[in-house]
Amino acid sequence: MEYISTDIEGVWVIQPRRFGDERGYFCETFKLEEFRQHVGPVTFVQDNESFSTHGVLRGLHFQRGEWSQAKLVRVSQGRVLDVAVDLRGGSPTFGRHVAVELSAGQGNQFFIPRGFAHGFVVLSDVAQFQYKVDNVYAPQSEATLRFDDPALAIDWRIPHSEMLLSPKDRCGLPLSDIEPF
Repeated sequence: MEYISTDIEGVWVIQPRRFGDERGYFCETFKLEEFRQHVGPVTFVQDNESFSTHGVLRGLHFQRGEWSQAKLVRVSQGRVLDVAVDLRGGSPTFGRHVAVELSAGQGNQFFIPRGFAHGFVVLSDVAQFQYKVDNVYAPQSEATLRFDDPALAIDWRIPHSEMLLSPKDRCGLPLSDIEPF
């Protein structure tokens, strides 16, 4: 696997190597020791999956305090624009984001460490999204950063009028109201 650093420290794009022939392909999507050599000591405790249609935006979610989560995400069907926003206190990149297109065709992955808000929008007709987390879901510590906050200036690549959001995601907090981690 190739580990590609981004403009924000601790955030990685991971490109598995695919070995293909007329039958299809094979690739390793996660290898613990290799992951720890590049990223550091993260122990994933749960795998999650979502299925969404075009325009669905999920996020920008995060959990506070001891319930904060690191995530390793990938798409097994379709394409998404995946976004991580730095909320770490004292970080020189606080409030900045990294956006990466993830697709089943490329097989690329995105690692988001603790201290980030995370979300994605579906660019294809449908998308199956899979992610590993290093901490369990804790609804009492969950919060949502507003996806369309002008301070973030995220280009989601599709018009807001075409987005489908949950009530929770429509009512996210602006960056100015977020207490850094």
